[in-house]
Amino acid sequence: MPELLHSRVVPVNVPEAYEVLVGAGLLGTLPQHVTSQQVAIICDENVATLHAGAVREHLLQAGREVELLIVEPGEASKSTRRWAQLLEQLAAAAFSRDCTVVAIGGGVVTDLGGFVAATWLRGVKFVSVPTSMLGMVDAGVGGKTGLNLKAGKNLVGAFWQPQLVLADVTVLRTLPDRQFRHGAVEFFKHALIGRPEQLKLLSDPAFGRTAAADRLIPWLADNISVKAGIVAADEREAGERMHLNLGHTFAHALEGATRHRLEHGEAVAYGILFAALLGRNRGHADLVPLGLQLLRYVRPEPLPPLLLDDLLAFMARDKKNRAGTQRFVLLREAGAPFVVDDVSTAELEAAWLQLRELVDGLDWEARN
Repeated sequence: MPELLHSRVVPVNVPEAYEVLVGAGLLGTLPQHVTSQQVAIICDENVATLHAGAVREHLLQAGREVELLIVEPGEASKSTRRWAQLLEQLAAAAFSRDCTVVAIGGGVVTDLGGFVAATWLRGVKFVSVPTSMLGMVDAGVGGKTGLNLKAGKNLVGAFWQPQLVLADVTVLRTLPDRQFRHGAVEFFKHALIGRPEQLKLLSDPAFGRTAAADRLIPWLADNISVKAGIVAADEREAGERMHLNLGHTFAHALEGATRHRLEHGEAVAYGILFAALLGRNRGHADLVPLGLQLLRYVRPEPLPPLLLDDLLAFMARDKKNRAGTQRFVLLREAGAPFVVDDVSTAELEAAWLQLRELVDGLDWEARN
């Protein structure tokens, strides 16, 4: 039995409430939580070697029938083609409505696995086992599932809450530092919208993938509670849940325009700085220094030679938009997000030019 010292429970109080378990050694406990006889594990090739194989053995030893469904790493797997292939594999294995789909991996896999669970036989049980920083604090929690189209990111999807989320912080040690930093962008996004005291961790050398479990667990649990509270108040993104998209309108446009050459965390870091510039230009608190500090922490790839026009078409298709009106999440100050729907093209152009000037002055030699 794995040692479960320092574990924390974060409740997600949606109508079909569930818990996020944050602790050390949780992967080995999965058979205690998954009661279905048939279990489909969805993971990518990297996670299959590092973690999913061992989880499969635990389930087999518990007498479960297990299908291990492996996809290629990266955003390419969040496609309708890959989703259809996974459904065909479940059909070939004769998986019934009382099966459980378990997604083990980062945000791509939890998004994909959740959508498979939502659509197989009109919906089956789903367990999210995020193994990346991004997955633990954001993508693996909250019930949003999604696939990408050429036209934009996450344009296909469903709200499908997991029965359980297992966040085992020991697996973060297997991440490259760069991937941890990219995932931590969502951690600091939550800090900006609801846990400002955690912003000090941007300059804390102890904050990282090798931090002791007794420090990582409360940091992550407190941060996840920001999202859990927002999801409980607005499960289907009718209002407050849009705050979780801070920086994402610009980020998704960057990802689309670069065909995902910029990774999600890199794009969101730029997006948070862009939102800070829009807010400052409107007279709200000056959070641009924090945005620049976040960029220095993330060390993203430099912005490609894009024009604002390259991004506007993607922004126009953003899923937050309503009746053709673009919406952006801004901050009056740290901890006080709000949504605006009256940002003019002139404001976007001014913030874009300011962003380019600021990032052109950063020391990119420090990046990985």
